Amino acid sequence: MNSGDKASQRIVKFAPLAALCAKIDLLAPVAPCAENLAAALGRVLAADASSPHAWPPQAVALRDGWGVRADEIVDAGAYAPAPLSARPPWLEAGDAAPPGVDAILPSEAVAFSKAGAEALAAAAPGEGILRAGADAGAGVALRRSGERLRALDLALLRAAGIGTVNIRAPKIRLICAKNTAADVLTPLVARLVESSGGSAIVEPSMPLEQSFADRSVDAVFVVGGSGAGRGDQSVRALARVGRLECHGVALLPGETAAFGTAARPVLILPGRFDAALAVFLTLGRRLLARLADAPEEEPKIPVRLARKIASQPGFAEFVALRREPEGTVPLSAGPSTLSALARADGWLVVPPESEGYAAGTVVEMRLFP
Repeated sequence: MNSGDKASQRIVKFAPLAALCAKIDLLAPVAPCAENLAAALGRVLAADASSPHAWPPQAVALRDGWGVRADEIVDAGAYAPAPLSARPPWLEAGDAAPPGVDAILPSEAVAFSKAGAEALAAAAPGEGILRAGADAGAGVALRRSGERLRALDLALLRAAGIGTVNIRAPKIRLICAKNTAADVLTPLVARLVESSGGSAIVEPSMPLEQSFADRSVDAVFVVGGSGAGRGDQSVRALARVGRLECHGVALLPGETAAFGTAARPVLILPGRFDAALAVFLTLGRRLLARLADAPEEEPKIPVRLARKIASQPGFAEFVALRREPEGTVPLSAGPSTLSALARADGWLVVPPESEGYAAGTVVEMRLFP
C-alpha cells in the first residue's frame, strides 16, 4: 500500500495464501475459562471433559421385564419351568437392578401360582442389564481438549453429571466499515464466528481505530473497506495504529483482504459477499481455530468432479461445489454469484500452483456451515 496516496489505499503485492496462513498459525490461544454446560454449545474444550464417577453408578435395566438371577434359570423352558427362589421384581427400563439381579426376562417368560414363581425361559448373565460403569468409568474422557462441543455432547455430558466445562471461546469484535441498513454481511459473519466456536461482539458504530485498540477482545474482524475506493479506509486505519502484515491476498475471490495486528490480531474482509465468505472460510476460521487451540481441521468429503475446474495459476481459487446425480459440479471459479452460492453444498480451494482439475478427478470438498 502506498501510504502517501491519500486518495485510495492500493495493493502493491499479493501475499500467498499459504504465507498468510503461516502467520495466523503463530497466534497464541486465548486463556481458558469455565462455562456452564447450557452455554457451551459449539465451544472448543480447553481440557478433557471427564466423567466425575462411574456411570451408571449401579446396574440398570435396559428393557422392561422381570429381574432374575441367571444361574437359577439355566435350563428353564416352556416344558421345563425353573422355580424361582423369590418373587422377581418388575423393572422398567432405566430402573436400578436390585442386588442379585443380573438378567431381565420378558413379561410372558415368568408364570405365577400359589406355589410361587417359575421361569419359562433361560437368560444369560447380563441379558437386558447394563452393568455398573458400562457407559463410562470414573475419569474417562468423554470429549477431548480441542474438540468442539456438539448438541449430542451436551446431552451426554449432562447425563454423566457434568455441569461446567473448561473452554476457549475467542471474543471477536466485529465492525462493519460501511454500516448501512442493507448490510447483510455483518450478521452473516457474526453467525459464522459463533458457529466456529467464537463469541461475536457486533459494534456497528465503533470507529475503526478505536476498535483496533480494544484489548477487551481477542481479535477484530472488519467487514468492508479493504478496496481502493475513495471511501475505503480500513487498511489505512490499521496501518496508522498498528502493524499491517499484508494488504492483498492471492485468493480469488478475496484478493483485497488484509491482515495485521494492533492491540489484537485484525482481519479485514472484503465487502463483496462472495469474497467475504471465501476469506472467512479460508482465513477467519483458521484464526478462530488457533485462538481456540483447536487442532482438528474442518471435515473434508471426497467427491468426484463431473466437470472440470479451470484455475488461474499464481492465485488460490475458492470454488463453490454442488453434488448432482452424475457427480459434483463446480458452480463458480473466482467470483461467485449469489444464485451459485445459494445452490452450493460446499467448497474447495484450488492451490496456486495448479491449473485446475479434470473431470473425473476425486477432490476433497468442505461443507458450507
